Amino acid sequence: MYCDKLKHSMIPSLWRLGRRAVFQHDNDPKHTSKTTAALLKKLKVKLMDWPSMSPDLNPIEHLWGILKGKVEVHKVSNIHQLCDIIMEEWKRTPVATCDALVNSLPKRIKAVLENNGFHTKY
Repeated sequence: MYCDKLKHSMIPSLWRLGRRAVFQHDNDPKHTSKTTAALLKKLKVKLMDWPSMSPDLNPIEHLWGILKGKVEVHKVSNIHQLCDIIMEEWKRTPVATCDALVNSLPKRIKAVLENNGFHTKY
């Protein structure tokens, strides 16, 4: 399923960014499987090396935390409501929030290096 998502959505989006674009995913087993690695190699996708256990460096992890906080304040009684609220809050999340998280990456990398790879305030 992950490979299908890559083939039909993620990789075409990456290619629209240009040949210099680099793809990043973490070390989740579906991301590092032989099947996924073979597909990315076949499609000549440039991958960013990503150290294991590095949530400090991953902007999406911080974005999920922000989204989770927004969703948790709602009273939800069923899965359909939950899905609707997640989508509403996702759409309300300003692009500036994503920009800020990506732009903070150099600071977070520096903090992780200064802390010898251990977790930081980020």
